[in-house]
Amino acid sequence: MDHHNPHHHNHGQNSLKETQIAVVMVPIPAQGHLNQLLHLSRLISSYGIPVHYVGTTTHTRQAKLRVHGWDPLSVNNIHFHELPTPSFLSPPQDPNVSFPSHIVPLLYASSKLRDPVATLLQALSTTTKRVVVIHDSLMASLVQDIPSISNTESYSFHSVSAFSSCLFLSVLGRPVSIGQDILKEAPSMESCVTSQLIEFSQTQQEHKNFNSGTLYNTCKVIEDPYLDILAENQTAGTKKQWAIGPFNPVEIWKNTNSSTRHPCLEWLDKQVPKSVIFVSFGTTTSLSDDQIKELAIGLEQSGQKFIWVLRDADKGDIFEGEARKAELPKGYDERVAGRGIVVRDWAPQLEILGHPSTGGFMSHCGWNSCMESMSMGVPIATWPMHSDQPANALLITKVLKVGLLVKDWACRHEIVTSLMVENAVKKLMASTEGDEIRKRAADLGVSIRQSVEDGGLTCMELDSFISHITR
Repeated sequence: MDHHNPHHHNHGQNSLKETQIAVVMVPIPAQGHLNQLLHLSRLISSYGIPVHYVGTTTHTRQAKLRVHGWDPLSVNNIHFHELPTPSFLSPPQDPNVSFPSHIVPLLYASSKLRDPVATLLQALSTTTKRVVVIHDSLMASLVQDIPSISNTESYSFHSVSAFSSCLFLSVLGRPVSIGQDILKEAPSMESCVTSQLIEFSQTQQEHKNFNSGTLYNTCKVIEDPYLDILAENQTAGTKKQWAIGPFNPVEIWKNTNSSTRHPCLEWLDKQVPKSVIFVSFGTTTSLSDDQIKELAIGLEQSGQKFIWVLRDADKGDIFEGEARKAELPKGYDERVAGRGIVVRDWAPQLEILGHPSTGGFMSHCGWNSCMESMSMGVPIATWPMHSDQPANALLITKVLKVGLLVKDWACRHEIVTSLMVENAVKKLMASTEGDEIRKRAADLGVSIRQSVEDGGLTCMELDSFISHITR
């Protein structure tokens, strides 16, 4: 399947059948979740199936504004349903706390969208043969009216790695066949999330019994053994699961228009292949001033070329209020000029990772970032912050061996010194061991990109899901 330009093919299905189905996406209103279901909308719409993407006006605007690798306005059968935004507190994140508790009020506010979502599903169900709802696993309560709406079925979408889901099962005491040495290093649940989030996810659990199956943004190439474990642990024997990632395009549309192209890409064009490390920690973490200073000095002292995205965590409403402008050491920009770029706005991460000059990625290991990096064949220097990230870091470094540690989860309360940053960057970018890791990452990237082509493992899974919902 042609993932980067999916609207030029016809899967030869009966077009009558196609008009009889509608897919509705219900994401969590946080960037890493909005993004995955928007990418999935593109893939499903490429089969000639209309997709309805549901969210508040603010979060739909955010998703469209930030998506990379394709233009959501160019796909005519993705329909955006913008619901009024319920009011909620939108404080900035405290940079001294790693877990993004500041967005929990937004999660609770989202449950107020239950009625408008039910109204939409009801309306669609009267005009189509079948309505297929794909909802974030943490948004189950929003679609709890599905059993009372005719010809509507729902699929739960897991935005995290199969590996982290397996570690979660082992915490719950389920027998999972993961090597003992890996389990020994597994992070504890309490250390990764706050009680607030556990409480919120418990409010969602009771609404999951009417699901028809589960979708994962991962692929067998990366996580086959863990997908098998999850399949064995499906509570109801009838439930199906599909691993249809990567959702992100794996071949980047080349934007050569310099007025719309991000300046850091122009700079990358001038660098040697695989010579630049990209540094970015996602949308749910703000670093403290002390940590920013250590990171800055470490990057400078490594002597390596870098692009560093320095932004605070998203607030619940990214369009409201001023962002903090973190201070860099005095004279920093001048000292690193020509060798390093500090980007303070939204950076085109997928295009940076897909650029031939990029040779490494220092990351918080959010699952979007891991999937994007692996699909582009770029190795990861891991620095997990919370949630599923410590598990993803373990998968990247110990299981797949396509990355190395910057910060060990056991030292999560300590600051990462400039020396630790310098050593990790040099090791990844300028050592034999780094070259071996880069070679494994490149090979994995090739396998992942092959998996989305016709006849590849991911393509077959996606075809199987489509033929299931259009049955």
